[in-house]
Amino acid sequence: CLLLSAWSWGWAPGGAAKPKGQGYPHMNSIRIDGDITLGGLFPVHSRGAEGKACGELKKEKGIHRLEAMLFALDRINNDPDLLPNITLGARILDTCSRDTHALEQSLTFVQALIEKDSTEVNGGPPIITKPERVVGVIGASGSSVSIMVANILRLFKIPQISYASTAPDLSDNSRYDFFSRVVPSDTYQAQAMVDIVKALKWNYVSTLASEGSYGESGVEAFIQKSREDGGVCVAQSVKIPREPKPGEFDKIIRRLLETSHARAVIIFANEDDIRRVLEAAKRANQTGHFIWMGSDSWGSKISPVLHLEEVAEGSVTILPKRVSVRGFDRYFSSRTLDNNRRNIWFAEFWEENFHCKLSRHALKKGSSIKKCTNRERIGQDSSYEQEGKVQFVIDAVYAMGHALHNMHKNLCPGKVGLCPKMDPVDGVELLKYIRSVNFSGIAGTPVTFNENGDAPGRYDIYQYQIRNSTPEYKVIGQWTDHLHLKVENMLWPGGGSQLPSSICSLPCKPGERKKLVKGIPCCWHCERCDGYQYQLDEFHCKRCHFNERPNENHTSCTPIPIIKLEWSSPWAVVPVFIAIVGIIATLFVVVTFVRYNDTPIVKASGRELSYVLLTGIFLCYATTFLMIAEPDLSTCSLRRIFLGLGMSISYAALLTKTNRIYRIFEQGKKSVSAPRFISPASQLVITFSLISLQLVGVCIWFIVDPSHSVIDYEDQRTTNPHFARGILKCDISDLSLICLLGYSMLLMVTCTVYAIKTRGVPETFNEAKPIGFTMYTTCIVWLAFIPIFFGTSQSAEKMYIQTTTLTISVSLSASVSLGMLYMPKVYIILFHPEQNVPKRKRSLKAVVTAATMSNKFSQKGGFRPNGEAKSELCENLETQGS
Repeated sequence: CLLLSAWSWGWAPGGAAKPKGQGYPHMNSIRIDGDITLGGLFPVHSRGAEGKACGELKKEKGIHRLEAMLFALDRINNDPDLLPNITLGARILDTCSRDTHALEQSLTFVQALIEKDSTEVNGGPPIITKPERVVGVIGASGSSVSIMVANILRLFKIPQISYASTAPDLSDNSRYDFFSRVVPSDTYQAQAMVDIVKALKWNYVSTLASEGSYGESGVEAFIQKSREDGGVCVAQSVKIPREPKPGEFDKIIRRLLETSHARAVIIFANEDDIRRVLEAAKRANQTGHFIWMGSDSWGSKISPVLHLEEVAEGSVTILPKRVSVRGFDRYFSSRTLDNNRRNIWFAEFWEENFHCKLSRHALKKGSSIKKCTNRERIGQDSSYEQEGKVQFVIDAVYAMGHALHNMHKNLCPGKVGLCPKMDPVDGVELLKYIRSVNFSGIAGTPVTFNENGDAPGRYDIYQYQIRNSTPEYKVIGQWTDHLHLKVENMLWPGGGSQLPSSICSLPCKPGERKKLVKGIPCCWHCERCDGYQYQLDEFHCKRCHFNERPNENHTSCTPIPIIKLEWSSPWAVVPVFIAIVGIIATLFVVVTFVRYNDTPIVKASGRELSYVLLTGIFLCYATTFLMIAEPDLSTCSLRRIFLGLGMSISYAALLTKTNRIYRIFEQGKKSVSAPRFISPASQLVITFSLISLQLVGVCIWFIVDPSHSVIDYEDQRTTNPHFARGILKCDISDLSLICLLGYSMLLMVTCTVYAIKTRGVPETFNEAKPIGFTMYTTCIVWLAFIPIFFGTSQSAEKMYIQTTTLTISVSLSASVSLGMLYMPKVYIILFHPEQNVPKRKRSLKAVVTAATMSNKFSQKGGFRPNGEAKSELCENLETQGS
């Protein structure tokens, strides 16, 4: 306060007299007398370079806005219904687009409030005249300027209404309680920009901000809103220094290119910085690469894009919803040097606007600049377009006027002019009236403030387009709580309508999940849902159910195809052919034996066991059809029964035969009496007893584990799901199959042992030798079966190979028995009937002795025994059995 006091009283801002009139220049300010004085802050000049406070004149952003305030004051002072008999005056200052300079200038507003005795010690008259009291301030433009000024004005309780400051920080009512604004906060603007980004299907953008409250808080609000809404990520946030060094903007472009996928750049920057960025992009030959999205500081202004049209083409900008004020157009177009002397900067604007000089001395020899004639007219001799914030400047002045009007009605009812209660005006009381105003603005839109002094968010969305070589800003949408964007009306660099991309990662293909990059939710790597997985959602894969496989693009699961051995398959044709031939041969043998049932050959074969053996052989062949038939309850039950039964019947009959021969010859060596249980009936009982063990085992199996068909999805679960198959089969595991055939194998091995023991019987005697050869061959067949069957367990064709191997092995076993035991007999019966005759009979003792002696001679010298022994023994045994 001491500093302010010293500054205030050390400078005489008003002079000794206070002349009446419409207004006159005072230092670097405009001063208009009135009953109530309003302050005004406008960026008449740009920021100065090289240590200078101010730079070049700003025609639109400075002069247009300043004249809008003068226009509004004139309308209010001439309005008999608004503040009647009360004149509004003004003190308007130039901020030079710099917050520190604006702070120095704004101290003018608080001079009258600094309490200091202006008299000398001896009580003489004051040294200077006390300046006028400013009751409220219109401005400032830039948010950083408004923040700096607001910190001073709140100390002296002076209300402030901004027409352009949109920084979210200014919504903090605890810090900026005397600040209000007729433009919406950047919080709304940031939400609108996030909505635009999402509507254009962008999710990866960069931000660029001028150093200061407006730029930094705007970007911060955008980032905050993008996080809250989700789906938008910021690649990088670049800040433009307050005092940029040479080459700084080229460095900024290079940095933005580091994340080249983020083509969209969100800009919260002042007008000068925007232009320098576009110039740097043009130097870097990046025309058409970046898609700029500018805040309201860019809006629909021509100056940032002048001579940079190709670089700015396709840029999307946002501006608080506004309407061009026609009354201001008429007012401003009528301004001349003669009728606008109250604006001390109008002469400078005149020279700048018409490219002329007012003073002949300012003209340089050889220069193309002419001398001003004062006959130039705005809009006729120069281009003119109303600046975008003119409406809001007028609304801000009217908001202050309506607040003062309402305050006067309440505090000074029925009084003409100011009453003592409003002299001076209480800033705290005035603020209450400002926050409660509700009127229709100059453009017809309602003007209101919320509890933080913010106006509602209403925006127009523009795009800078070049049509037929003519650049223009075109309205493409609006935002009022919700976005309404006409994407079909948008044009992009090069004049195309194809929406440019600004995304970190391309969308994943169907069947791929997103693996997010840590810390950047909009960037990801696509990973294929491989194997038996399908895409559950965009971030997860899930394994299909055990009986399903993923479809071709891994987006869902489909049932795994079910396969079984078909009759037409080559794997089935071969065993079926063998089985049919075998069945025909078996039936032929049976028919032959029945036809010649009473002949010696048939009798010598043991008719009863032969028919049992042939039944087993027939079942072995028939099993092939059960193994190939479609598995179901009945088929699987029959498989369990007949797969082992046929072999059990065959080998049980052969074992009984070899055991009978072995016991006969062993008994014959010791005595002449016949062994026990060698009759046909006894042999059948022994055979069926052996067979019954197989049937008992199968019955127990049925009780413990009932038969049923299953679909095996694991057997052919290949690495590539496309080749996966479910196998329809019976519930017979490899172990169960070994147990099922184990008993038959035991009979086969036992039979082979007896065949070895009876190998000493003469080769022409009975069936010992053929049975022996049959068993040896059968063992070889099954020894070959084991490695083939179990060695293909990992093969893709396992089901076919194992089924074919098993059926062929069973059929081969039956064929060996049929071929070696019965085909020679059928041959003799049919083609050599002379050998199928009875021989003379001798006693059993004599026959056995003859056979034994002939065997001994055969072992010594290769003596071939008399073939009569065979028939004699068979006939004796047949008779004995009868």
